[in-house]
Amino acid sequence: MKDLTRRQQAILDFIETFLVDNEYPPTIRDIQRELGISSTSVVDYNLKVLEGRSLIRRNKNISRGIELVGRIGGRRNIVTIPVIGQIAAGLPIPVPGDLEGSDGAETVDLGSELVRDGGRDLFALRVKGHSMVDALINDGDVVVLRKQETCENGETVAVWLKDQKETTLKRFYQEGARVRLQPANVTMEPIYSPAENVEIQGRLVTVVRSIQ
Repeated sequence: MKDLTRRQQAILDFIETFLVDNEYPPTIRDIQRELGISSTSVVDYNLKVLEGRSLIRRNKNISRGIELVGRIGGRRNIVTIPVIGQIAAGLPIPVPGDLEGSDGAETVDLGSELVRDGGRDLFALRVKGHSMVDALINDGDVVVLRKQETCENGETVAVWLKDQKETTLKRFYQEGARVRLQPANVTMEPIYSPAENVEIQGRLVTVVRSIQ
């Protein structure tokens, strides 16, 4: 491609190859890692050049927002999930508004092979806290959940505590008239609540890791 540097051409070639192999675009970190580039800011600079020359389009609000100009259907196997708030994975904390009907500007992208029904009834929440670290859910991660009102004992769910007006992410156990919300952290105690005070909002589907 005329007037492109060797690095810019390599980035463009990698994006095309990645799209062919995966049917969804790479992230900036994918490009940095594969091409051995020193920082994501260097990748971002070169992507801006490619965008300025109308070789790619970018949606900076999502992690896989790169599209080759002229390529049809490059994102057809990507499902975009809204991040609608924050959830505690330690002690319960308030979240703004009801989980249902919230509008999230932030989104996460998943390959369609990870979800069914085109991602219908999925939503995502950002984790705050460390009580699920033994389940490999860390502070800053995004959890993707399926909206549902029931679950099996031992499943990880987001629950709304009605009296406290708080939400939390824990393993759910029905124990007679009460519910035990069990953290996945040996240093933390479970939360006990009357069953009528606990409303299940969604069941964990997958975790999107936060890269610090």
